[in-house]
Amino acid sequence: MASVLHGSARMTPCLRAEFQASNESTRSLAARYDLESLKAHVLAFVTACNFAKHLKAQRWRTPYQIICEAWTKDPSIFKIDPHQLIPGPHT
Repeated sequence: MASVLHGSARMTPCLRAEFQASNESTRSLAARYDLESLKAHVLAFVTACNFAKHLKAQRWRTPYQIICEAWTKDPSIFKIDPHQLIPGPHT
């Protein structure tokens, strides 16, 4: 018998197996890395995703593209060039 998740979605044996596999992989990651490095890795991943996300309200441009266009129009409102803020391989 399937348990109700929300609305019409149901926990099937296939979904239950996927969920258990995901829990096991999360546990193995937590065992392999200490909590602080795992938090730093997740924060870097989420920041990179948010940084590269195209925003519908901004005509499908990324936040970085919007900032660079604003800097091109009026550099006096910025203290430093936003192109220098790109994280590189040695940061």
